[in-house]
Amino acid sequence: MRTERNLTRLDRLFARLDREPERPAGLEVPSMSPHRIVLFGSTLVFYLLIVVAVINTSWLVRLDWQLMFFRPYQQWPEVHAFIDYYVVLGQRGPTAVMVAAWLGWRSWRQHTLRPLLMLGTSLLLLNLTVGAAKLSMGRLGPHYATVIGSNEMWRTGDIFPSGHTANAVVTWGILAYLASSARTRRYLSALSAVVSLGVGLSTVYLGTHWLSDVLLGWAAGLLILLALPWFEPLVTRIEARVLAERDRLLRRFRDTSAAPAPAPPLFPQPGPAADDGTPAREPVGAARTSRTTGHFTQRGHLVRAERAPVTPAGSRRPAHADSSTRVSHSTPASPVTGG
Repeated sequence: MRTERNLTRLDRLFARLDREPERPAGLEVPSMSPHRIVLFGSTLVFYLLIVVAVINTSWLVRLDWQLMFFRPYQQWPEVHAFIDYYVVLGQRGPTAVMVAAWLGWRSWRQHTLRPLLMLGTSLLLLNLTVGAAKLSMGRLGPHYATVIGSNEMWRTGDIFPSGHTANAVVTWGILAYLASSARTRRYLSALSAVVSLGVGLSTVYLGTHWLSDVLLGWAAGLLILLALPWFEPLVTRIEARVLAERDRLLRRFRDTSAAPAPAPPLFPQPGPAADDGTPAREPVGAARTSRTTGHFTQRGHLVRAERAPVTPAGSRRPAHADSSTRVSHSTPASPVTGG
């Protein structure tokens, strides 16, 4: 009887770390549903109410001053060191690097650029919206307040809304937004809410932000997360264009790196002789120009005009120049007389 080995929790973990053979077909992309539109509208109204309450120096501003005079960092100094480290979870640099590393692995595993593109889109929206609100309202923080009970608006400050809080909501909330299942999305949503809530209260404890700054930061970050489905079509087009450009560059690189085949010689030379001493045969269709040329060069045929004609009357070639000499040697020499 054949039995299969039961996978342990560690085996299942390593199986999930392996890369998918191809892009999964069932990736769920959030859409702008009516429920999400209602949440977006409610959060926007909450955002505007906080701004109006601070501008009008309402009860919310008085609560800000009461917490500032309470000085939580003096009431509970034993947790000050922990809060100094915990508030880093809301700083844009460290959190963006950690989340980008995780989403980069997700992109590699699922053969898609969507996680990284959505992270870049959310951070771009965060910088534009929160940065514009900070600069336009210019509110001073608790440590730089000038008039007790005032809202400290339009005094060249940059703390309203809280950037730490908004960044924590967006950076950790994008993990829940990109979750591959509804169950994982619920767990990550709860975790990101706890982290962002803790970061916002940490800034109030340290005295770097008013409570109203934190409330507006929560609303600003939530608005960005709720608006992300509107940017999904744009992200899809950008991903398709980037992948098409990557494939084109890869094809060009492969074409240029492949070595061309050598061209055949115009006049192939005969191969080496065989082991038994017989010359190798020439290939069929090989040119015979070189062999023919060599034959005429080494031993040329005589022209017919150069041959001596032989006739019955004898040879027409003139006598050799040495013939007279041979005759003179055969006759006796006459004595030479002188007078």
